Amino acid sequence: MSMGRSFLTVGGMTMGSRILGMVREIMIAATLGAGDAADAFYAAFRLPNLFRRIFGEGAFNLAFVPLFTKSLDDGEAEARRLGEEALAMLASALFVFTLIATAAMPYFVYVIAAGFADEPEKIGLTVLLAQIMFPYLALVSLTAMFSAVLNALGKFAVAAGAPILLNIFLVGFAGVAALLGARVEIWLAVGATLSGIAQLWLVVWAARKAGMRFSLRWPKITPDMKRLLLLAAPAALAGGAMQINLVVGSTIASFFDGAVSWLNYADRIYQLPLGVVGVAVGIVLMPELSRRAKRADREGARESMNRSAEFALALTLPAAVAMIVISEEIARGLFQRGAYTADDARQTGYAVALFALGLPAFVLNKVLTPGFFADEDSKTPLRLSLWAMGINTVLSLIGVWLVGWLAIPVATSIAAWINVWFLWQVLRQRGYGADLRLWTKLKRMTAASLAMGAVLAGLSWFLAGSLEIQVARVFGLLGLVIVGGATYAIAARAFGAFTLAELKGSLKRG
Repeated sequence: MSMGRSFLTVGGMTMGSRILGMVREIMIAATLGAGDAADAFYAAFRLPNLFRRIFGEGAFNLAFVPLFTKSLDDGEAEARRLGEEALAMLASALFVFTLIATAAMPYFVYVIAAGFADEPEKIGLTVLLAQIMFPYLALVSLTAMFSAVLNALGKFAVAAGAPILLNIFLVGFAGVAALLGARVEIWLAVGATLSGIAQLWLVVWAARKAGMRFSLRWPKITPDMKRLLLLAAPAALAGGAMQINLVVGSTIASFFDGAVSWLNYADRIYQLPLGVVGVAVGIVLMPELSRRAKRADREGARESMNRSAEFALALTLPAAVAMIVISEEIARGLFQRGAYTADDARQTGYAVALFALGLPAFVLNKVLTPGFFADEDSKTPLRLSLWAMGINTVLSLIGVWLVGWLAIPVATSIAAWINVWFLWQVLRQRGYGADLRLWTKLKRMTAASLAMGAVLAGLSWFLAGSLEIQVARVFGLLGLVIVGGATYAIAARAFGAFTLAELKGSLKRG
């Protein structure tokens, strides 16, 4: 399968998941708004997701994918043995950690939501929701491992589609709770954990169908597992460093009523292009670079990385400009109804615009990081992410005295750009630097995106007085999206940024 087709497969599935995720957020916004229950749910849900990103989808998978991809060249039996050993080690570690964390949950909650300490009911609800949802960490981390196996085999569809189940469960449970007049936040927590069971079952079934039927073993530290741990340890620290930024941000936000929810709603908006483009490119690029690294095909790896960056930026730059220019219109059109007020939309819009400043950097990080792990170098990203983490933390703590909770998205975006600059400089020294075509296309895509931004700014000003009723807000946002997309396509062609044929050609595997 070509890289382009793989990107589209993963991106399409991710798009479906993110759209359902947006439906989920719309339902939560309408029923919980940005009140105490919403803050408690989002703070609680952050805990399993935080550790999942460090251990499951973060450190473990970044170390596991290159090793498993290369083991496939030694035969299916060897790959299966490696997978069984990795499964035994990961599952046992997750089981023990889940038991300890569930028992110690009040302490975890006090760390990430210190601002709730003066509100006993709010922090008690947060602890309860976190205990209900924490098993989701183990389930979805194991799901991530089996998804990595499928990705290494070139079977991207099921792995990319599994997260859709989370949103199906949450939308369904939120709807039932609203109909029954039950506590929506409790039903959401139960739905999250049950969705983890469904996701794991789906990817295990797909892996078995693909010939990877793993038997259960007792965990043992074999030479391969030592190698995996040596790769995963720096990656865990790197992932942990990035997640510390989220903890710092969550703690700061907990001192401002509604800020936890506003940041979460903003996160859902800017994560849509990040998930569809950045995550899809990163998932497909990792096994591709691993194969090229084993063949010592550095020039081919550089070409793959540059074309992936070109494809990602072609879609990300206009999305970032649009989110900056019409951030409040996006928040109002998506969420303003029921318990979610016009002021909530305004505050969410501020966060969206500030996160959007760093959106291209977030995506580029997904493109650049696989280059290190394909070479089995996990120490360099650790060192660079520690620098970025320090910058983010310092800027957040200083900025909160100047701009309040908005210091969080500001610091996150600045640190993301600094980290990308660090990554690219090291890769350039290793022969993975940007080629002339990428720099040329980048200038033209930027010009096309700015032209689109100017059109959107004028149109949103013209429509401002007519977006006071809900239907008008929804259709007004839809119109802005259509006009913005059409404008960017026309401007991109006029500036010579890209053509459809070039996009297709840039993604074909050499």
